[in-house]
Amino acid sequence: MGKIFESITTHQRDFILKQKMFFVATAAGEGRVNLSPKGLDAFRLINEHQVAWLNLTGSGNETSMHVQQNPRMTMMFCAFEGSPLILRLYGKAKVLHQADENFDTYSKLFPTFTGTRQIFVLDIDKTQSSCGMGVPLYDFVEQRQQLVQSHDKQGKNGVEAYWKKANQLSFDGDETRVLELSGIQDESE
Repeated sequence: MGKIFESITTHQRDFILKQKMFFVATAAGEGRVNLSPKGLDAFRLINEHQVAWLNLTGSGNETSMHVQQNPRMTMMFCAFEGSPLILRLYGKAKVLHQADENFDTYSKLFPTFTGTRQIFVLDIDKTQSSCGMGVPLYDFVEQRQQLVQSHDKQGKNGVEAYWKKANQLSFDGDETRVLELSGIQDESE
């Protein structure tokens, strides 16, 4: 039976800080639900009511578009080693693009990555822990570096060109506004 809490407990905080990956789920009012696995050094626990995570450039930009339309977000952590546990964080998210006033404040919390696209800040209103006994045990080897290496090879201009090519529309055809919200002039207009 799952247990519900109003904020991140000390036990949950300790569990979160040991995890090597997490999952993020969002949905707009219509269309598909997006669920993404996240790794690297991209998560920060701000306090018991707020977390932030750094979003690197990827094949889509669903989470940003969803949060612009509907700020609901669920994050999930699960134990792949040690005692079983699944932990979900529920709340309202905001997306910070590079042109946003608070972007620099939060970006200082993370390593510098060429492929940085956005930062998401989740204000937590509930957490839920459940048993996790059905989650398999895995041994962590290392974080993959291919995404970071690809971004470094492309450089900042190449990453922004990729946003223009592949990150302008969501899977459901909604505009993500990634260039506009990042303060980047689209030269083709």
